[in-house]
Amino acid sequence: MDLSRPAIALCAEGTQLEFQKRLDEARQRYAEAWGCATDDYEKCIAAHYVGHLAQTPAEALFWHQTALAHANRAEAAQVESFMPSLYVNLGHAYEQVGDVTQAQHFYDLAAALGLVHQDD
Repeated sequence: MDLSRPAIALCAEGTQLEFQKRLDEARQRYAEAWGCATDDYEKCIAAHYVGHLAQTPAEALFWHQTALAHANRAEAAQVESFMPSLYVNLGHAYEQVGDVTQAQHFYDLAAALGLVHQDD
């Protein structure tokens, strides 16, 4: 990821806060990233991170769907390495809202790109 971009740098900061268990601050950084994202690549990354710490399953699904929509409009080379993670997180979000068919679809997409979902 290109840390020279403010939105991406904010996501990186949020990740560090998340590792420190400072989740509210991480959520704030991710929201700031979404607010300053300037193109589909940045919006894809920011939405994915907002969804990652969403507080309800429906909210997580919304943000991961938003991330996918922006990923589909971004240059493929920019988001290629990010897609397996996005797909597995979409699968998990669908699983959390009870849509096992869609969950499996996205788990299969992630697996086709080399990331295999494992149940907890």
